[in-house]
Amino acid sequence: MNLVERVKGIILTPKTEWTQIAGEPGDAAYLFRNYVAILAAIPAVCGFIGAMLIGAPIFAALIGAVIKYLLTFVVVYIVAWIVDLLAPTFGSQKNFANALKLTVYSYTPSWLAGIFLLIPGLRFLTILGLYGLYLLWLGLPPLMKTPPEKTIVYTIAIVVCAIILAILIGLVLGALIGLHGFM
Repeated sequence: MNLVERVKGIILTPKTEWTQIAGEPGDAAYLFRNYVAILAAIPAVCGFIGAMLIGAPIFAALIGAVIKYLLTFVVVYIVAWIVDLLAPTFGSQKNFANALKLTVYSYTPSWLAGIFLLIPGLRFLTILGLYGLYLLWLGLPPLMKTPPEKTIVYTIAIVVCAIILAILIGLVLGALIGLHGFM
C-alpha cells in the first residue's frame, strides 16, 4: 500500500477504495505502523505548533501532543473492537481485521484536517474531518457485510460509542493530570 495513493483513494474515490481494502489483510501492526503512526502525527504536531503560537507553555503543549498522539492508537483499536462487537446486532459479519481497516481508514479525514490546528484562527476547519462519518457509512457494506437497510443505524451506533469513549477518556485524563484544555 502506498500511503499517498491510499489517502487519495479513500478521500476522492471511497467506493472503489473500500472494495480494494476489503480484499487486503488487516494486520494491526502494519496498519498502525504504516498508516496511523504517520497520519495521526498531523494533528499532534500541528496542534503543538498552534498551541505554541498562542503562547501555551512548551512543556504542557508537548505533553498534550504526545498524549493525544498515543491515545489515537488506543481509540482506533477500541473503536474497531466496538465495530466488531456490534456487528451481529446489525446483521453484519464479525471480522476484527475488517473492523480495524474500517476504523483506521475512516479516521483519515480527521487526521488530515489536523493541519488546520497550525493556525489558531483556522481550527474551526477541523470540522471537515466529519467526512470520515460518510466514509464509515460507505465502508460498512463491503467490509462488515452490513445489509443496506441497517448501515445508517450501525453507523450512528458506532459514532455514539466513539463519542462516549472520547468523553470518558477526556474526563479521566482531565481528572488525573489536568490536560482537559488540550483534549
